[in-house]
Order: sequence, then structure tokens, then C-alpha cells
Amino acid sequence: MLGRRDPQQSLFSAQNLPHRVPGDSFYGRMAAVSSVLFSDDDLKDMYDPANGRPSLPPSLLSGVLLLQFHDDVSDAEAVQRLQFDLRWQVALGLATDFAGFAPSSLTYFRQRLLEHQQERYAFDRFIKVGRAAGFIPDRVTLLTDTTRAKGGGAVQDTYTLLRKGIRKLLKQLGYAVPGKARGLAPETQRLVATSLDQDRKAQLDWADPAQRAAQLQVLCQDAAAALDLAAEHSDDADVRATGWLLVKILGDDLALDDQGQPQIAQGTAPDRIISITDPEMRHGRKSRAQRFDGFKVAVSTEQTSELILDVADISAVGSDGQELLPTIARVEQHADVLVERALGDGAYGSGANRAACATHPGQPIDLVAPLARPNDPVVAKSAFALDLVAETATCPQGHTITAQAGTPQLGLPTWRFTFPRTTCEACPLFARCVKSKTTGRTVSTHPYEAELQAARQRQQTAEFKALYPLRSAIERKQAELVQHGLRDTRYLGQPKRQLQRLWTAAVNFKRLFKLAETRQVDLAVAFK
Repeated sequence: MLGRRDPQQSLFSAQNLPHRVPGDSFYGRMAAVSSVLFSDDDLKDMYDPANGRPSLPPSLLSGVLLLQFHDDVSDAEAVQRLQFDLRWQVALGLATDFAGFAPSSLTYFRQRLLEHQQERYAFDRFIKVGRAAGFIPDRVTLLTDTTRAKGGGAVQDTYTLLRKGIRKLLKQLGYAVPGKARGLAPETQRLVATSLDQDRKAQLDWADPAQRAAQLQVLCQDAAAALDLAAEHSDDADVRATGWLLVKILGDDLALDDQGQPQIAQGTAPDRIISITDPEMRHGRKSRAQRFDGFKVAVSTEQTSELILDVADISAVGSDGQELLPTIARVEQHADVLVERALGDGAYGSGANRAACATHPGQPIDLVAPLARPNDPVVAKSAFALDLVAETATCPQGHTITAQAGTPQLGLPTWRFTFPRTTCEACPLFARCVKSKTTGRTVSTHPYEAELQAARQRQQTAEFKALYPLRSAIERKQAELVQHGLRDTRYLGQPKRQLQRLWTAAVNFKRLFKLAETRQVDLAVAFK
């Protein structure tokens, strides 16, 4: 049953007592709108209207979550601050003798938010307030980028992944129950006993390649036996998921040598699992030099107000640019705006993104993103004049040839231009331009060649050079979010991770007050 906050303040309310919490601090500003910040009725559908004891007021718990993610503290620490931290008591309008509640209440409240698809509650509320106050225009320029975030599990090597995967599968099959393994073959009983009775690496000399190889063979045999048990004894969804996990580890991490024995495969599979505890973690890169283990977080802000309009937990693998269109769709849906321009780094400037933005429903989107500069611009593809209408190519030395049909890509036609070897050999740029040992220089068009040509030309204009530096504001906002724990993943599973990202991004609350002061807007009115 829905519990509500008592509008009658206590005699010992921290807001009514002398205190030294600055009015322009996060806590003081929160206190100024504490009575209208969150409403119990906003979340009443999460509770049974007639059954059960009254809950803790959802408006109070929402305020606690906001402070918890702002201060980046645990559930237990959050409850202690409610009891002993005057700043929290002032921010929430609590009495100085507030008794607190069990930390698990916050766990249950977050789970209730997820079950009722209300994880965006605070984030969307602040966006609506920003719209109501006039801070966010109807047509917006979106600044977007990603940053890395740690995973919630330990990064494990292949031996540990196999050992823990086998153990997890056997436990899901119920073999942790005494007597469950009776009647199985002796070798299978040994597997169950050794996998469940101990959870540590084998005692061997890990510096010895022969011992490592022998242990790997044992683990592969045990994994095959565990998968056979799973196939015979269960059709449970969790068992199938763990079985798939184990099969993927075997396929990604191992290869057979000339004798048919398993060995660690060379290279790294693009979507390699790196943790049994958090199977969605992946190796990722923000650059060639910067590798990380975990996830990416995509952050998008509105250019004039610097309010965050979207934050999303995404996979560590893949290009950042593939998140552009989903981001635009979410922003337009939840913020009720039209995106007229998007600024991103080179990862967002693909031909597919440019074509999709040009044909965006409602209105075309101006995508401002750079293309990579060639190592040798004198002989790079960009130095060739490609006429897609006449289907001709002219090299930097003025030689023109006609096209041959290339291999279609992405369902679109392409063209291939191969210059005669004799023509290229007579060119002073031959050594720099031609890499083939048998033919002249070959240039192939991209499926979105027209979009890329237009982007390359625009990149040289004064307009582009004035617009693109505006993108740097997104990096400041990411740095602010990192200060509030954005990179420290608290939970397992994408829904819970997304909840954390959204509530951390509710630091929009701070920006709302700064905008209100600058533009002389009564924010309390906008919250009502």
C-alpha cells in the first residue's frame, strides 16, 4: 500500500532549526524545493491501493536515491547519513531525530522501479522541469559521446572462466543438494564433487606449460561432461543460458592443436566473455592505447543549456557511432523535442549515419562530425576526383579513367577504378601511390561515397571549424558524472546498470538551479 509523507513538519525538522548548510549548495537547493521535488502520487501505480502495510513514501525514497548517487555512497551509508548528516536531513526536510530504515528498503525500491518501468522517473522529471522553465528549446543541438565504465565482476582468465562456468552450471542443475549425484557414473560423481566442494585454482606449477596444458584438457573434459548433464536433465532457461555461456567460452578461447588437443587460441574474439560473475562485461577500447574492461556509457547533452537529455549503458564492443540514431530517437521521445543538429567525434561520422540523418523523419538532422585525416593526403583516396554521375576518376596527376562495377556493400552499388600500370609507373608519385605488384592504383567507392565527399568538403569550411569545437562541452559533463561514480558499476544486469546511469545523470538538478539563477526563473514554480 502506498505510504505518503506527512505534510505536517516535525518540531525538530532540520530545515526549521539553525543550521549551516549553504543555501547555494546541492543540499540547500534541494531543501528549497523538497516539498515539490517528488510526489508520492507520481509512483502510486507501483503499490497495491488496498492491500498491505503503508510503504515508505516513494517521494522520500526518490530523494534518498538522488542524494545517494550524487554522493556516491552505499545503501548502508545512505541510511546512516539520513540519521546523522545534517545536510541530508535539511535537503529532505527530515527531523534531526529521524529513525531511518533498513538499507534493504532501497534495494526493494529500485527493484520496484524496474518492475514498473519507472527507472527514468527522476531523470525525466528534471527534463520536463527544464522544458517547462524554458531552458530546453523545441529544436535542439545534441552533443554526444561515450565514456568507459568498469564492470561489476572480476576479469577472469580462461581457466577460471571454465572452472566457474562448470560450477555454476552444476549448481543450477541442483547437484549442490546432498545425494543428488547418487546413481551417476563414477566419473560424473567425481566431476560434481571436485567442482562443488572446492572453488579455487588447481594446485600446480602454473609456470610449467605441460601442467597448464594438462589442466586445460581436464577442464575441457569436465565442461563437456557438465554440458551433457545439462542436456539430459534440464530444460530450465537459466541452465540453457549458462550452458550457452560455457559453450561460448570454449569456442572463443580455445583451439585444437595438430594432435587434436585443446590449447589457448591466439588472438582475442571480438565479443569474448571475460567474467562469469558479470557475463555482459567485455574488453573495450576508446583508442588504440586505452583498453578497458566493462561497458561504455553514452551521454548526450543539449548545447545551449548543457542539460543531459540522454544517458545509456551500452556494450564495450562496437563503434560509438552505432548508438547515434537510437540516442536521437530516445531524446525526441522522452524530451519531446526535435533534434536539428548533432555533434560528435569521428566515430559518429559514418556514411550510414550521415545518410540516415539526412532522411530523418520530421526534419533532416545536420550531423557535424569529422572524417579521419589521411596519412599521406597527396596520394590518399581523397586526392582523387571521383565523379559518381559520370562514373569517372581523375588522379592527382590529371589522368582520368572510367569505372568498373564493384562488389555491392550494404545493399548499395559501388564502383572500382583501376589505373593502367604503365600510366602509374610513369608518374613521379608511383612509389608513394601504388602498393600492388601487378596493377596500377585502384580506388573503390564507398556505398555512401556521396555523403562522405560532401562531408570532406564541408570539413574545410569556416562554418564547420566554428561548429565542431562546441562538442567539447560534452566532455566537461562526462567529467562531472564521473565525479559522481558513473564509471563504478554497482549492479549486475543491464536494467540495473541503466538505472544507475539514469540516477547518476539526475545531477541535471544542479544545472537546473544554475540556469534558474542566470535567467531569473522561479524553479519552485516549474517543479509544481
